[in-house]
Amino acid sequence: MFSFHRDLHASVGSPDPSTTSSSSSTTSPTLPCSAYYIPNFITAAEEQQLLNKISNAPKPHWTHLSHRRLLTYPSALTPNNILLNSPLPLWLTAPYIPRMQSLNLWSRSPHGQPNHVLINEYRSGEGIMPHEDGPAYHPMVATISLCSPIVLDIYEKNEMRNPVEKRVPMWRILQEPRSLLVTTGELYTGFLHGIEGVEVDEDLRPGKGGIVNWDLLGDQEVFGQGRSTRGVRTSLTYRDVLRVSNLGGKMLGKR
Repeated sequence: MFSFHRDLHASVGSPDPSTTSSSSSTTSPTLPCSAYYIPNFITAAEEQQLLNKISNAPKPHWTHLSHRRLLTYPSALTPNNILLNSPLPLWLTAPYIPRMQSLNLWSRSPHGQPNHVLINEYRSGEGIMPHEDGPAYHPMVATISLCSPIVLDIYEKNEMRNPVEKRVPMWRILQEPRSLLVTTGELYTGFLHGIEGVEVDEDLRPGKGGIVNWDLLGDQEVFGQGRSTRGVRTSLTYRDVLRVSNLGGKMLGKR
């Protein structure tokens, strides 16, 4: 039985949620795949420190895409999905990765911790098409959200879908500022995820068609009107790349 959890302490009986699913007293039966949501995973001061570091990143380091801009640490993967061995900057690791590890995240990933971080900045009205992260990574993603709330849509894979039909998400996950969302297992491998390019997120409520993690939100009253106007939202997406190579060509890390 897959479930949606608030607290990794209670729900992770095995070393890594990407390889198991379990139940706890704070689950939502509406999302039948392993996912974990922790509001206020970081403090407001930590959020501001991260934003300061991101805003000071040299402009040439940004990759400008059609509907967002992107920073990649420590580097982009090669065409063969290999990461060149290099440490993450300290401001992305401490105290966030140790905090994740204290929740048993990454204990079964090849390197015991994330080695790759994507920083995406979405302005109001921007989003990303439904996609999957693919086999280059250990099947677990941990995302810290900064600034504006945003809704993450989860879709079924359907290769025969009529291209003119609008996709309808199976589940909608509301990510609050400073929250941590962990997606693992079947939710990582068996579904697509995306962000609709809108200026206002609507229908923010519990129940069918609403927000599946409503009961786990840190502050439901903020969304009491059922809508949220988007500002700039920044996400830090932590992953463990499976294949890592030194510059000399030696492969590292696969256990």
